Amino acid sequence: MSAVAAKPAAGGAINGTAMAVGVVMFLILMGICYYIYPTGLMPLLLIVVGGVMIGFGVHFVPVGGAPAAMGQAPGIATGVAMLAAGGGLAGLFGGAWAAAAGQDALVVVITGGIGGGLMMAITCMMVNFVYVFGMGIPAASGKVANDPITGDSQAEYKSQGTEGHGLPFVSFVGGVIGGLFAGAGGTLIYLELLEVYKAALPGVMQITAAQVLPIAVSAAGMFAVGMFLVNAVLTAYNITGTIEGPHDPKFKRWPRSVVASAVASALCGLVAILIVAL
Repeated sequence: MSAVAAKPAAGGAINGTAMAVGVVMFLILMGICYYIYPTGLMPLLLIVVGGVMIGFGVHFVPVGGAPAAMGQAPGIATGVAMLAAGGGLAGLFGGAWAAAAGQDALVVVITGGIGGGLMMAITCMMVNFVYVFGMGIPAASGKVANDPITGDSQAEYKSQGTEGHGLPFVSFVGGVIGGLFAGAGGTLIYLELLEVYKAALPGVMQITAAQVLPIAVSAAGMFAVGMFLVNAVLTAYNITGTIEGPHDPKFKRWPRSVVASAVASALCGLVAILIVAL
């Protein structure tokens, strides 16, 4: 339990040395890809972009954990990684459907973002239904005096001894934005891996493009889901516990998560690409 109870540096505190080490590791991984498989460098860069979008987007998602289940904190009563995975994978499935339908890459990524945002919008709406009509409590933030979007005052609705409860409007909007980023990022990873496998596997396996398509789709999907979970869990460690959304002071930690997601995505993407290059 000591790891769970440990408190990271507050707010937007950034360890410059650690950030620099992360940047160096990222450049080394890019160099390895360029040296071994130059064709995979651009897909790997876009995979990293997708991973960074996931890591950044997760900071928007309102997560209340166990306290939210008792009405003692705003947000959805689950963990960061689980909620992010739900929104992102919904987007990933939507993007995969668009890719299978032969849509352009931009349309595929946008479709993935819409899928993730829609999933989060539905989740946030149903959570507030439960809070208001099931538990009889209003939505109130414990981090700000007024909702940054609507300007509504929060203090008179917040119960004593709590960090707030329900899903204030800014948290709802944050959840949708987070779903958009995460869904689009996960879809971008899937799309880039799919293109790499479609191009490389026919020569590696000595089969036709039509025969390799189911294998390419399956492999790209598995790696994309795995990389999504890696980035979601990394971000969960950066947030540590609960977060209300973009107005929460913990949101300022996002630069650390972006660097970590870039390095992790570069490493995972490099492995996913080199399995067809070696």
